Amino acid sequence: MALIEIEGMEFYAFHGHFAVEKIAGNRFLVNLQIEADCSKAGQSDRLEDTLDYQKAYLIVKGEMAIPSDLLEHVAQRIINRIKAEFPEAQKVSVKVSKMNPPMGGQIRKVSVTLEG
Repeated sequence: MALIEIEGMEFYAFHGHFAVEKIAGNRFLVNLQIEADCSKAGQSDRLEDTLDYQKAYLIVKGEMAIPSDLLEHVAQRIINRIKAEFPEAQKVSVKVSKMNPPMGGQIRKVSVTLEG
């Protein structure tokens, strides 16, 4: 079993419960972990024998472009799409962080991590 990680993906998106977040947007960071059997690729050195990292990134990018009220909703959509596109994905973990959230104080980020 292998753990594939794509870390520190940065997006400007419009997720949030408050109206100002839907208009002004914010910076988000996403970390993705996918557990999959990559033993065949380890032997063959062929992209078609493993999980395509570029395709996984594009899935995350596409889901981040769809506004949601909650980070939980964004993270679950990413998990659902990854599992649908990559049946070999045994376990998927997504961490979505909102930088400088408008919570009335000096807060570096809030994060939600979901597994599926």
